[in-house]
Amino acid sequence: MRNFNFKKKLFLLVFFVCLGMNAQYPYGTNEYINKANPLLSKNLDSAIINLNEGIKFYTNKRDTINLINTLCYRSEVYDNVLDYGKSYDGYWSALILADLSNNDISKARIYQELGWLYTSYRREEESLRYFNLSLELKKKLLEQKKISRNYLVSNYFAIVNFYRVNKNLPMTKIYLDSCQISLNKIEPKERSYYVESEQAYYKAVIGGKYNEAHDILNETKDYFQAIDPSYLTVINFLIGEVYRISGNIDESIKHYRESLKFSVMYNKHLGYKQYNYELLSDLYYDKGNYKEAFYFKNKADELNERIFGRTSENNKHLIEIKDKYRLQKETEKALLKEARIDKLENQKRIGFLRNILMAVVVVFLILYGVLFVKNLRRKHKLEKQKTNEVMALKNRELTASALQLIEKEEFITKLKESISNNENIDLKALNRMISGFQSSPGGNWEEFEARFTSINQSFYKNIRSKYPNLGKTDLKICALIKLGFSSKEMSSLLGITIESVHTSRYRLRKKLNIAKGINLVEFISTI
Repeated sequence: MRNFNFKKKLFLLVFFVCLGMNAQYPYGTNEYINKANPLLSKNLDSAIINLNEGIKFYTNKRDTINLINTLCYRSEVYDNVLDYGKSYDGYWSALILADLSNNDISKARIYQELGWLYTSYRREEESLRYFNLSLELKKKLLEQKKISRNYLVSNYFAIVNFYRVNKNLPMTKIYLDSCQISLNKIEPKERSYYVESEQAYYKAVIGGKYNEAHDILNETKDYFQAIDPSYLTVINFLIGEVYRISGNIDESIKHYRESLKFSVMYNKHLGYKQYNYELLSDLYYDKGNYKEAFYFKNKADELNERIFGRTSENNKHLIEIKDKYRLQKETEKALLKEARIDKLENQKRIGFLRNILMAVVVVFLILYGVLFVKNLRRKHKLEKQKTNEVMALKNRELTASALQLIEKEEFITKLKESISNNENIDLKALNRMISGFQSSPGGNWEEFEARFTSINQSFYKNIRSKYPNLGKTDLKICALIKLGFSSKEMSSLLGITIESVHTSRYRLRKKLNIAKGINLVEFISTI
């Protein structure tokens, strides 16, 4: 009996202190919770029935918010009556719903409760992990102005108790200070009787300030008497602890019994019964009252067996925790993995089909481009051929017209010679008549050049750009060569001698820099 596991007692104390702490910040409520609440101390089964009906109703209605709140409230009820297994199942179900609906406020609440459940199963590492998950999420929600700072104080308070249970006094002090700093940020004189009761206990245990601790705890006792009498289970227990540490055994026993009375009266914080039984057994043993010591020892053993015995549902959870959330997340991950694989396969198929389609489109565009270019070239070729044919036709007409002019001039010249040999004709009168319809050589050329330029618009432009040193006579000769005129015909059309035409052709070859083996006519035709 002297080897009583103090750590075990202490963590049970902390666990139920924190459960009471949660009452200071009401979460969502509904008609089923309101019906169940007054029945907790009178008829627990009826309260649970009301909550189960609410869970069924909100499930069918698909009201996730109310369903989560009702599940959490029922789990809290199971917590208070030491049915940790059902409490555990309820919180995990609520967490899955909160996770699927992205309800971060509920997730933060459930993480904190799970931290305490893992503490009851002696899994400190998991407990601290969930406390910290809740704290980080609440900090984020506070930044987003979705919750008040009071919820952050609640989380700091839970971690205070966690570190105190594990006898980490420096960290306990740090988070107690965090509680106070957060309270001061709410309002400089903001008070939390939950935090103050913990501070009083800390001062008594660590600093030996028993009178100050009693003053604070008595003040919190008056507060909870008016606000939440069920929490007097916790306050009387803490007062009893302070008296025990200070050596006042009789007062300590008195307040442990008061704590037991309130836990039975309100059917809440029943975990303190275990702690009270064991401490009362120890204290009566020290006083030599073995009858009372044996009585409370049996009570402690019976309650311990009911909570953590081999046949207890809680013990089944203790041996093998049914981590529904983890299993759910693993199932979701597996489904997501399968969905991702299917998506990747679909993407591969779509990508393959897309590539085929793109290849077909590219081939089609290439074929279309080739056919378009060929058609364009063919069309251009036909147009060019047609243009050339038209030009050739017009040039032939132009040539024919020029030759007619030349023939006319030759005819007139011959006529004049024939008349001059006949003495009986008035030569002066006849010459005036001939001169009247005879064109001058210059006039013949101007008419010819105008028609040539209108037909061969690019010829002069091309030849001038390639050979800018060509003169007017050179250009005339080039035009006549292109049309295939002989030297004699050029002579008649230009009104110069044949020798002058030969000289002009010679000079043109030099200006065009044409070698001896190259035909001038063929060269001019390529321009």
